Amino acid sequence: MKIHDKMIQFPIKHPKLVVIVMVIMTLALGALMTRVKVDTDPENMLSEKEAVRVFHHQVKKEFSLHDVVVLGIVNETDPDGVFNPDTLKRVHELTRFAMNLADPKDKTRRVVTKYVIAPGTVDTIEQAGLGQVRFEWLMKNPPKTRKEARKIRDSAMSNPLLKGTMISEDGKALAIYLPITYKDFAYKVRKKLLEKITKFKGNDKFYITGLPVAEDTFGVEMFVQMAISAPGAMLFIFLLMLFFFKNIRLIISPMIIAIVSVICTMGLLIGTGNTVHIMSSMIPIFLMPIAVVDSIHILSEFFDRYQMTKDRVKTIEFVMDDLFMPMLYTSLTSAAGFASLAVTPIPPVQVFGLFVAFGIMLAWILTIIFTPAYVMLLNEKAFKNFGATPAHHIAENKHGVMVRFLNWLGAFTYIKAKLVIFGSIIALAIAGYGISLIQINDNPVKWFKKSHPIRIADKVLNAHFGGTYEAYLVIEGKNKKADMKSLTADVKKEIKDYMKDKNPQVAQKAMELVDKAALKEKTSDGFFKTLSDLWDKEADNASDDDYDIWADAMDIIYKIKNKNQIFKRPDVLNYIGRLQQHLARLDVVGKSNSLTDVVKKVHQELFEGKKDYFTVPDTINGVAQCLISFQNSHKPYDLWHLVTPDYKKMNIWVQLKNGDNKDMEATIKSVEKFFAENPPPVPMIHKWAGLTYLNVVWQNKMVKGMLNSFLSSFAIVLLMMIMLFRSLIWGALCMIPLSVTIAFIYGIIGYIGKDYDMPVAVLSSLTLGMAVDFAIHFLERSRATYKKRGSWAKASKEMFEEPARAITRNIIVIAVGFTPLLLAPLVPYQTVGIFLASIMAISGLGTIFILPALVTVLE
Repeated sequence: MKIHDKMIQFPIKHPKLVVIVMVIMTLALGALMTRVKVDTDPENMLSEKEAVRVFHHQVKKEFSLHDVVVLGIVNETDPDGVFNPDTLKRVHELTRFAMNLADPKDKTRRVVTKYVIAPGTVDTIEQAGLGQVRFEWLMKNPPKTRKEARKIRDSAMSNPLLKGTMISEDGKALAIYLPITYKDFAYKVRKKLLEKITKFKGNDKFYITGLPVAEDTFGVEMFVQMAISAPGAMLFIFLLMLFFFKNIRLIISPMIIAIVSVICTMGLLIGTGNTVHIMSSMIPIFLMPIAVVDSIHILSEFFDRYQMTKDRVKTIEFVMDDLFMPMLYTSLTSAAGFASLAVTPIPPVQVFGLFVAFGIMLAWILTIIFTPAYVMLLNEKAFKNFGATPAHHIAENKHGVMVRFLNWLGAFTYIKAKLVIFGSIIALAIAGYGISLIQINDNPVKWFKKSHPIRIADKVLNAHFGGTYEAYLVIEGKNKKADMKSLTADVKKEIKDYMKDKNPQVAQKAMELVDKAALKEKTSDGFFKTLSDLWDKEADNASDDDYDIWADAMDIIYKIKNKNQIFKRPDVLNYIGRLQQHLARLDVVGKSNSLTDVVKKVHQELFEGKKDYFTVPDTINGVAQCLISFQNSHKPYDLWHLVTPDYKKMNIWVQLKNGDNKDMEATIKSVEKFFAENPPPVPMIHKWAGLTYLNVVWQNKMVKGMLNSFLSSFAIVLLMMIMLFRSLIWGALCMIPLSVTIAFIYGIIGYIGKDYDMPVAVLSSLTLGMAVDFAIHFLERSRATYKKRGSWAKASKEMFEEPARAITRNIIVIAVGFTPLLLAPLVPYQTVGIFLASIMAISGLGTIFILPALVTVLE
């Protein structure tokens, strides 16, 4: 007895044992789901060791940066906009409330009070007489009069660091920036803020957005959607199968198989320590149609044949034997399509692909083992009126829309075979142009429907401010690492120049100590520290006259140690200013802040606020004076968001009005062009960081990875088809509907302007597996029918009866069954719904249109 015969006979003879084992397996793996951990951070699309991700976290640490929740307040009815006493009182209250937000279960998840940007937490920078600057809180307390409110507005407007960032240029809007310690605290911050806002009255409108908010909120709503959409789709599929097969007890088995497959797969995923990511959350949606497909083929043939024998054992044996190999190969090809995602460089995609592949093969095993067992456990009465009787066939042939359509289609594809093939080639050419129009793009905020509050907030606040999407352009000097020899030579030269008219004995001793420090230390920091200690000892033991020489000589160490502080140089700061002007000309960039802006503003106020002095000072000492003055403010540490304390590395905070990858990429290209066309005054290197930039990196990696995975899986599936049919030609034939489907689907994506985003990229794997499914069934059955009938003319007619009906039922059940996903508030679920339906419809129709025409021509 063949292995597959044993697999078919075992559940027929031991149905109760099969059910018991399946229940135990489901309970055991299902219990592991209680350990679920959620991770909706797109940053984790990249490996923790990915260079760009490591650099991103390094930048956050070096510049004391945090992910930010943006709270916007807009008032378009008051003549003074948000700068009226009532609104500013609410802003003050809301700021104090927000600054104390923390997770009661984990106090490390909190708002970073120190770095909050709000009217009550920032300084004004004002002149206090020639050569003096005064720093006052912009809004220490809420104003009591409109005059006081307008003064706050005017002070904020005069500060380039606040204008366009904290306040809008029209004065109608004001933003509070709330840095948080962890991104997964953003949803709770938003929730608490919304609760507080409901207590306010007046004409103010409040909006909350930012990438952390979008990503964390999506994670919460994703689970709600999983709990609604997946069961909703299953219910729809159930009702459609009930319509086709009219037997509620029989159609329960495909539902059980789908549910068990999902529970076991998700249980295994969670039990093996994997988090439920945005990708893996979609496993149930992808797995259910595939788990149901084989069962529908079985039910369809069982329905058409049962009345011929009226013996469920004989019927199920015949059906399972007839479909065993086609179902095995369709499952293997679908699994191969998803398993190929393991070669992508995106960890969550790898996990998604491997576990969907596992779920597909589990669904196949359950279909082969459980379906016969379920049939055997049903009471004989369940089959009393089940199946297509001769009278049923006559009525269906006469009145059934599906049967009449398939009869017409069978004749058409036989008579007009060349026309069908020619039409397919034309369709491919049209689709090819559509594919050329595809834009690779993603934006986590656009994972929500346009009517979602986060999307609305994103639109409103980005219209008023410089942008709520943050990217960081980090620039540092491209200096060669100084060796000990060159360091000692520099120090000795400075000693010689400084002490040439002073005590030669002190100069000689100083040089000897330079050599001693160089011998002892291997690093520049160690060298300078040791040398400072040695000179300090000499100064302590020196005469009064020599003490002054040693004390002044200490400036030599400071001078050489800090000669690479390029961001104190006026020419470098002016260069950065020109770069910012270049950025400001880009449509997508609304604002940028840098150390240059700080220096210019302080310099202006040192000269009594005169506009002509809103410039970078001409000397390093002038720049240093501005920086020292700024450090007398209430928040001197804000300076270290823009430059490192050694002034060797600068951060330009770039605000973008749109989080689309394509806009971030355009900004990157424009900056590269600026550097190429405008060489900096000193050699520099620059790199990008920030969530908006990270999204670009993982999206590009995903696209490249998906392409590689698709090409490899396409080759594997082709090889499997050649092995299945033991023929190169038949194997190649099987791939044609698949190729047409893929081209057609992605051609449509190009024509309708749908972005090639995360869900669309992953759907390419589903397309591969599902599109070849129908082709395998059709060609395998066609070859068997041809042998039996002796000619394709006769075989074609028979193929457009039960086999074509089974395929058509599958098309309708899955395509229509997943349309409830279109009602989901999350765009990725809508995308999956519409493309699942499209894949099923186009691959199914492509199979029954194109394959019979090709067989006719090539017979």
